[in-house]
Amino acid sequence: MGGAVSAGEDNDELIDNLKEAQYIRSDLVEHAFRAIDRADYYLEEFRDSAYKDLAWRHGNIHLSAPCIYSEVMEALDLQPGLSFLNLGSGTGYLSTMVGLTLGAFGVNHGVELHEDVIEYAYQKLDFFIKSNYSFDRFEFCEPSFVVGNCLEIAPESRQYDRVYCGAGVQREHEDYMKKLLKVGGVLVLPLEEKLTKITRTGYNTWETRKIIAVSFAPLVLPKHRENGKLRAVSLPAMFEVRSLQDLARISIRHILKKSGSGSLPLPRRTGLKRRNHLKQRREHRDTPLLTNSYLFMSRLIPGPMDNNNNQSSTDNEDEDEDCRRVCEQLEENERRNEGSVLVIETPVNLLRERILSLPLPEPLKMYLLYYREK
Repeated sequence: MGGAVSAGEDNDELIDNLKEAQYIRSDLVEHAFRAIDRADYYLEEFRDSAYKDLAWRHGNIHLSAPCIYSEVMEALDLQPGLSFLNLGSGTGYLSTMVGLTLGAFGVNHGVELHEDVIEYAYQKLDFFIKSNYSFDRFEFCEPSFVVGNCLEIAPESRQYDRVYCGAGVQREHEDYMKKLLKVGGVLVLPLEEKLTKITRTGYNTWETRKIIAVSFAPLVLPKHRENGKLRAVSLPAMFEVRSLQDLARISIRHILKKSGSGSLPLPRRTGLKRRNHLKQRREHRDTPLLTNSYLFMSRLIPGPMDNNNNQSSTDNEDEDEDCRRVCEQLEENERRNEGSVLVIETPVNLLRERILSLPLPEPLKMYLLYYREK
C-alpha cells in the first residue's frame, strides 16, 4: 500500500511531498516526521528505498507506507500527557514519533507478536536516543514494548486515550478493540479495508469516520495452549512512580530549553541534493526573475508616442540589447545551478551547550544528557 506521493531524495523531501499532497496537515505531525529519519528504521541494504511512499517488509520486520503513517498521526489527534497503545508496534517507528508528541509525562505502550521485532525496535529506539539531534528538542515519552498477541490482552488492563492497530481488523474484533479505549478517546484501525477513526463519545456511544482505503495483512488469531486456554498479555504499568532524580532531570532540561532564545529550532539535514525544480525555485527568487517579468510587461505597455522614427529605432535597439543581456544572465544561472547542492548550516544543539556550561560534576552533566556522546 502506498505510492500516493512522489519519492524523495531524503527524509525532508519526502515530508515536503506529503505536505504538498495534504497527507501531513498539522505542524505537530510535521515536526515529528522531520525529527526521525525513516531510513534509520530500514536494514542497511534497503535504505535506498526508505524515501519512497511504499510499505516495506523483510521477514517479520515491516513498515507501512509514509502516507498511511501520516493519516494515522493526523487522525490520532495527539496531545501531551495522553496515553497511547500501539497494537502491532513493529519497528517502533510510529511509537517513537508518537513519543515526541506525548511529552515526558505521557504513556507510550506497544504490543508486538514477534520477539525478534521487539529486539529490533529497542535497538532503533536506543539509536534514536543516543544519536538523533532531535531528541534534545522534544520532551520525549519513551515507548515500552511487550511480546504477545494483541487479541490476548488481559481483560483487567487499563484503557487508553489513543489506540492504533497496525493489522487488518474484521467486524468480529471491533468491539474488542473499542473496549481498550477511554471515554473521549480515539481508536484508529484498518477496519474491513478502510482506515477508520472511531471516537468514544460516551460509555456506549461512538462516532465512526472512514479515512482512506487501505490494504493491511489481517490480525493473527491467537493459538490455544496445551491446556486449551489463551495466554493473557500483561501490558506495562500505566503510570510508573518516577524517581526524584528522573523528575529533576526532566525539569532541568525543560527549564534550559525555555531559557535564552526560547525553544530550540527545527532541525533540517544538511548537504543533501534536492530535486532540480526545488533548487530552481529557491535559486531563482531574485533579480533575474523580476527582470524577466519587467521585460514581459514592457512589451504589453506601450511607451509614449514619438514621431521620430530614428528615435524609435534606437529605443528598439536598446530594448533588444537589454533582453540579450538578461537572457545571457539567465543562461549563466542555469549552468551554475546544474548539479548544485542545497547546503544548510548544521544546527547548534543549544540544550547540550547549556548543560555542558553548568557548574556541575561531569557525571551529572552526562546524566542530564542521557549519556549522549554527541
